[in-house]
Order: sequence, then C-alpha cells, then structure tokens
Amino acid sequence: MPFETELRALRKDGQYHWLLLRFNPLRDEDRTRNENVALREDIARSSMFEEIVGSSEPLRRVLVQVSKVAPTDSTVLVLGETGTGKELIARAIHNRSSRSNRAFIRVNCAAIPQSLIASELFGHEKGSFTGATQRRLGRFESADGGTIFLDEVGDLPPETQVALLRVLQEREFERVGGTQSVSVDVRVIAATNRDLTSAVAEGEFRQDLFYRLNVFPIRLPALRERISDISLLVGYLIDRYAKKFGRKIRNIDKKTIELFHAYDWPGNIRELQNVVERAVILSEGETFFVDETWLTHVNSKLAATTAPLVADLVEHEREILEAALRESEGVVGGPTGAAVKLGIPRQTLESKIRKLGINRHRFKAVNLSRSAARG
Repeated sequence: MPFETELRALRKDGQYHWLLLRFNPLRDEDRTRNENVALREDIARSSMFEEIVGSSEPLRRVLVQVSKVAPTDSTVLVLGETGTGKELIARAIHNRSSRSNRAFIRVNCAAIPQSLIASELFGHEKGSFTGATQRRLGRFESADGGTIFLDEVGDLPPETQVALLRVLQEREFERVGGTQSVSVDVRVIAATNRDLTSAVAEGEFRQDLFYRLNVFPIRLPALRERISDISLLVGYLIDRYAKKFGRKIRNIDKKTIELFHAYDWPGNIRELQNVVERAVILSEGETFFVDETWLTHVNSKLAATTAPLVADLVEHEREILEAALRESEGVVGGPTGAAVKLGIPRQTLESKIRKLGINRHRFKAVNLSRSAARG
C-alpha cells in the first residue's frame, strides 16, 4: 500500500536533516508472473545436481573452458548427448559471470509447440492471436540483464530462427503482433544434442544463426568417456538420495561398481541418477547394490532364442528407413524429409539412423549421380 513517513538523519557536521519519504508501489503483474514462473522452474530443477562432480581429464578440459568463457559475454554453444549435463554447464557459466546476480532463464525449445515458441521467447501484444487477452512478456525480457539458456536450440522452427538471429545481431526483437522494437541485454547460452552441421547442410538450420551461436562451442563428454568419474558420482548421488529418503548407507557393493564401470550408459548421467535413486529407495540394509538386470537391455537366455527374429526385424527396419531416405534424397527433416514420409518425429529417425549405422548422405550422392546420368 502507498505510505509516507518522516525521519531525521544526523549529518557529519552535527546538524540534523529532516526527510519526508513517500512510497508508491510500482505494479508490473506481467513481469512478476513471468519471474514467478522462471523461479518455480529454477527451484524444480535445482535438485538435479548442486555441483559438477568428477576429476577425469575430459571433464577438467570442459571446466577450463567454462572458467575462461564465463567472465566474458560471449555466446556459448554447449554440445553433447542427452543426459550429459548441458544445463549444469550453462548454470556454471552464468554463476561465474558478472550476471550471476540476475536471472537465469531456461527454455526447452523442443518442449514448446512450434506455434507458441515465438510468443514464449519474445512475448505477444494483446489481441495478437486468439486467447491473447493481454500483453505478455517473453523469456528474453524476463532474462534482461541476465542469461537465457536455449536448450535443444536445434528444434527451433525456421521463422523463430530468424527472430533469434536478430536478437543475437542487434539485441532487439518485436513481440508477436507488435511493431515496436524491444531492446534487451541478454547473454545467450544454447545447447543441443543434434549435429547442427548436418542440419545446416540439409537446410533445417540457418547457417548464419549457426555461426552466431557457435562463437564458443563446448562439447560435453559422454559418461562412457569419463568412466573414472563414476565412483565419485555414485558416492555423491547415494549421499544425496539417502538423506532425501531417510536411508543409512555406509558401503557400496564391489560387484555393483564393477557393473557400473562395464555398462555403456546410453542415458549418461541422467540414467545413472535414476538407477541410483531407484536402488536407494529399495535398499533395506547399509550396503548399496543394484540388480544387474537393470543394466542389461536383453536377458542373455532370451537373446539366444530370439536372435534370428531380432536380426530379421532390424534388417527389415533398415530397409524401410533406407527406402524413405532414398526417396527424400537423404533429407531427414522438413516437409519433404524422410521423417514425414515415415510418420515419426525427426529426433526418433535420427536416433534410429545412428543406431543402425546408416549413412544418409550416400542417398543424396546416389540421386545426384543418377540425375547427372539422365542429363
């Protein structure tokens, strides 16, 4: 509520100075709501990892890069597989920067419908579309003076890529449905598990935007590349979940550690976190151990009896994917890409291509050579 009050201050010369203070609250409900949303998201994710755990050489190289780029205002592109801790590195960069006392705003570009991503990032004006009953500030305005983390930036639609490029170049944008430019002072940290170079070659990602984002790339190693960190990570996670669930765990089963070191961890640190959490919940004694079947994709006996069938299914899937790639001339995404022809998400198709070891570029080369022969 508005109020006024009087006070007196003793000056250095011994005289009193009388002051009348009037207070009028400045209400900005839209910004408050956006900051509230960002804060809730930040709290919800703060339980992931409080620290970067590990001492392996690959991780030390990453931390050296973080320490060098953090004090600057340069744009950073964090690359790595799903579950390697890209957001953790982004937060470390922010926390070691001059912007650490300002907002850190995270946006998962893959989790927002393409029709809403522009409004989410840049806000919208009242009446700009059905349901826009009032002006709404976007994430960039909420991050003004701080850092915005664009996770899965490779999934941005083309029109939003153009708007993001403008922000990076000119530090300004327009809200959806607006005509007035909004200036912001925001540091951009982007992350992706996609191969953006291939996406650029296939026309799915703007080359000029890629160069703007790729100022300082940091590649995060997969967990299988930093096996020596597993024991430290397991100990850290056990302590954390034991406190959370009221368990008392004093020892780690030797066979379990050996199993952890032998496993390839396709889900990286996130998968390790989930396994440890499950084991702590189920623990009844003071020794930590996991059921080895948790880390076995296919039971060995079952695999022996079904191997021919699995091989046939894999080969059949390969033929279907290669046929779609051949028809789309090696293009995966986009309206004419193989993913649309198959009726599956582009990320799913890319994962299958990697798993089966298919070189999609050879289909483009084949079609080009055939076209040349016909000419």
